[in-house]
Amino acid sequence: MLALKVFAVAGAIAAVLAVSPPATAEPAHNVIIFVADGLRAHSVTPRTAPALAAVRDEGVDFRNSHSLYPTVTTANASAIATGHLLADTGDFANLLYVGAPFAAPYGTPLGDAEDDAMLGLMNQRFGGNYLGETSLLQAARAKGYATAAIGKTGPVGVQDVTARDGKGTIVLDSTYGGEGAIALAPEIAAAIENAGLAPSPPRRGPEFSGGDFKTPGTLLANVPQQDWFVGVATKVLLPRFRASGKPFVMVFWSLDPDGTQHGHGDSLNSLIPGINGPTSLAAVRNASNDLQALRDALKAQGLDATTDIVVTADHGFSTKSLESPGSVAATFSYPDVKPGFLPRGFLGIDLAKALGLPLFNGKGAPVSPEQGIYPRGGALLGRDPAHPSLVVAPNGGSDLIYLPGPDAKALAPRVVEALTRQGYTGAIFVNDALGAIPGSLPMSRIGLIGSARTPQPAIVVSFRSWSTGCADPEMCGAEIADSGQQQGQGIHGAFGRQDTHNFMAAIGPDFKRRFADPAPVSNADWAQTLAKVLGLELSTRGHALGRVMSEALTGGRPPPAVRAITIRSEPAANGFITVLNAQQAAGSTYFDAAGMPGRTLGLKP
Repeated sequence: MLALKVFAVAGAIAAVLAVSPPATAEPAHNVIIFVADGLRAHSVTPRTAPALAAVRDEGVDFRNSHSLYPTVTTANASAIATGHLLADTGDFANLLYVGAPFAAPYGTPLGDAEDDAMLGLMNQRFGGNYLGETSLLQAARAKGYATAAIGKTGPVGVQDVTARDGKGTIVLDSTYGGEGAIALAPEIAAAIENAGLAPSPPRRGPEFSGGDFKTPGTLLANVPQQDWFVGVATKVLLPRFRASGKPFVMVFWSLDPDGTQHGHGDSLNSLIPGINGPTSLAAVRNASNDLQALRDALKAQGLDATTDIVVTADHGFSTKSLESPGSVAATFSYPDVKPGFLPRGFLGIDLAKALGLPLFNGKGAPVSPEQGIYPRGGALLGRDPAHPSLVVAPNGGSDLIYLPGPDAKALAPRVVEALTRQGYTGAIFVNDALGAIPGSLPMSRIGLIGSARTPQPAIVVSFRSWSTGCADPEMCGAEIADSGQQQGQGIHGAFGRQDTHNFMAAIGPDFKRRFADPAPVSNADWAQTLAKVLGLELSTRGHALGRVMSEALTGGRPPPAVRAITIRSEPAANGFITVLNAQQAAGSTYFDAAGMPGRTLGLKP
């Protein structure tokens, strides 16, 4: 009888354990990835950006942080999304050569990754997903998480590039309500209006444009548009996630400080104060305020204790310069360019003159700088614009050069030689398939050769950068850039440390408290780290991967050992060399700066 009683009691205990969850079970954690577009690491202080500084100081301070090169938005958006370097994602910059021209109304072989409709066309052309990798949001949604990406057009769409029908990840950007916008589920659209928000985000007014060299840009931060996105996140999405009972992953891509720094009116044609004037500072505070609003909403919803907040910037920032003596492009007269300044598309003009090739704009129309016309939307060089010998994709502080013709190997050394003779050239990288060329380094050295579906550039050129003389060179960096901004407005894309040093920080249940991470980290490490935290698996079609930042996680390993490396090219005939500074840690390489000594801010030759 005693044995039967024992077995009966044991059976009852087992039954209770079978239906009762463990008392120590914790709810699944949530993640908010807050991207402050264009936020320089050293621009965050308790005075300029209190909410951003609080996350850094109370959580993990990634003080040795890196943007991927080229230091432009969608390139880094692809890394944040997938945990892969650009060698795999193929999002080499905002503007890419994609082969045959797209049909009307585009009519160009250059794809703009900051255009929603163009992202859809690139998906169609490159296997249904031009990135070729599973993103963090895709993986999270497949495992039952609610997912959303809101904010800036382009990088928001990249976060789950296949979510375009409104039935999967919530994708809501600044194009919403306009032509070509990504579809939004009707119930989300209705909830936005029911929350008292306008049916679409406010647009920037005409004062945002810099106009020509005679007309200043904006003197206002992008507050109304940002407030609308914050309203959607705090009044619609977070309450909806909480009510669903599902864990969530949300990307909030802040348009400031980037947009305001690009178009500010504080420094017309002058490098000082450049992007350090009051309007740019207001844009940094705007982003900080938005982060605080999200944290306040998490607390109000009772989600703060279970939500990790990671903050990153896609890139740093510089003040744009258009002065480079020796450029043929600057010797012509253009109606909207200050005499002696470089016009937009200057690299295409200079290469056309150096190589003796006809010049066309990105849609194949002939261009004549002698008549005051410069290329817009890229440049096509060659006898037949339908089959160009050379394509220039301008991307601010760096340009991508493609050689799609059969004479690429013969043409590449001539292009490099022409680049070494320009005073605005900082660094030159050449596709490994074209062989070693003096003055340049192979693209594989900077993580640009891998399994990309999009065409690989033949040559990548970074433009010259320097300090304008303040105590902290990263805070007063200037660079030559091939873009539409005025001299004195903001730009990025180059390989100086002012552009590669982005802001990165994290706080939440999975991250250490008050920890300054000395190890190098980059935007490619976020997805790998968060996948580890959330128990997700990312695709490994390509093998150019970021690493898990385990030293920053609760109970994680000590920081890895770090080794600094310097790589120098063979000198060109005129002495031009490209020098690369990098750090290696935990099997990954991080790029600090690269260029000709004396022409690259932060370079240690």
